[in-house]
Amino acid sequence: MTEATAKPLVQVRGLKMHFPIHAGLFQRHVGDVKAVDDISLDILEGETLGLVGESGCGKSTAGRSVLRLYDITDGSIIIDGTDISSVDQDSLRGFRPRMQMIFQDPQASLNPRMTLADIIGEPLDEHERLSKGQRLGRIYELMDAVGLNREFANRYPHEFSGGQRQRIGIARALALNPKFIVCDEPIAALDVSIQAQVVNLLEDLQKQFGLTYLFISHDLSMIRHIATRVAVMYLGKIVELAPRDALYAEPKHPYTQALLSAVPEPDPAREADRKHIILTGDVPSPSNPPDGCNFCTRCPKVMDICRRIEPVFQELDPGRYAACHLFDTKNTTAEPTAGTRT
Repeated sequence: MTEATAKPLVQVRGLKMHFPIHAGLFQRHVGDVKAVDDISLDILEGETLGLVGESGCGKSTAGRSVLRLYDITDGSIIIDGTDISSVDQDSLRGFRPRMQMIFQDPQASLNPRMTLADIIGEPLDEHERLSKGQRLGRIYELMDAVGLNREFANRYPHEFSGGQRQRIGIARALALNPKFIVCDEPIAALDVSIQAQVVNLLEDLQKQFGLTYLFISHDLSMIRHIATRVAVMYLGKIVELAPRDALYAEPKHPYTQALLSAVPEPDPAREADRKHIILTGDVPSPSNPPDGCNFCTRCPKVMDICRRIEPVFQELDPGRYAACHLFDTKNTTAEPTAGTRT
């Protein structure tokens, strides 16, 4: 299915996830941490949407919010035609088989007191009515799919390597034949030599089962390999969304430009000639974001309007979106790029 004919499997509109801050003797509500602050995106059926950004920008919270692991603050989430935005957690149980998650740390996400067979079989126990033989047969099928030896079925998580533990997590996520999987930095805790194996496995499984991924990562090189489209997140907001090749060839938003300039070039000669964008200052607190554009305190192309008015997330070209005043028709000039060094 091509991108032109694919329909959205996941539709997110105006998603907000704010965590309240309480202080004082009486624990009064004094503010909110705006971890995810009004993001909108579609994830097309069968594609991999990469979500990238600095640590602490809200990527993982966004992924968990889309799956309604949190009760969201505001916005709408439609998955496979069902609006799950305001469904209570008990009623969500029936929707869980359609949407699953692969967690970042395979060591922390697996119960150390359960065997591999019990871990993979737990979703089957919760949502399916299978005989003992059917259950074991399904567990073996899943182990085969992710490349685990059937003889390991009665071993415990501590007896496996990091890559094998992540394969267990993937098998568990596949147990109920989901359509949509959020991959929350699934390779971040693995050795570099194992990362490519796990990513290749995810790609093979996507082709085999027709899966749709939201792939969260800070590894821009890996995102370039696996993603169909890429969304760039900064301080709770998506600042740019574009097809992978277009974004890497010609990033529009100043933050995306700075982010990609930090990716090392394998060719030493080309690396020596590259210009690196060095951002000054620290990322603002999500509990007290700046007025106007969230990136205005660090942007090398900042204008006066950036400090006063929040930019609109708008379509620049077919399929390319960005939230930046540089692309407003009323603002055709920018101040000197102070703070940029090569």
